[in-house]
Amino acid sequence: MNDTKIIPINITDQAKEQVNNALTIKGIPENYFLRIGLRGGACSANYFIGFDKMEDLDDLYEIENLNIKLLIKRPHLMYLMGIELDFEEEGNGYTFNKL
Repeated sequence: MNDTKIIPINITDQAKEQVNNALTIKGIPENYFLRIGLRGGACSANYFIGFDKMEDLDDLYEIENLNIKLLIKRPHLMYLMGIELDFEEEGNGYTFNKL
């Protein structure tokens, strides 16, 4: 397993609270981590969030004030830098914003 690193994206307090709620309500196992990444390719790629087990190309990051670590695949990292994960009560739920 890789060493834990400092998180390369911003996660708002609202998003952290919702992730903590999901962990509590859904009872996510200890060997699962929060994953943020890209789905699709080239110009049509979309950001996604979920819970997953660590894989070979993953880096593991600390999230301040959250009892779970974040997984990001190394090839996705350059596309996620400068991104903020937020949560909107009214609307789409989790959102990804460029900073």
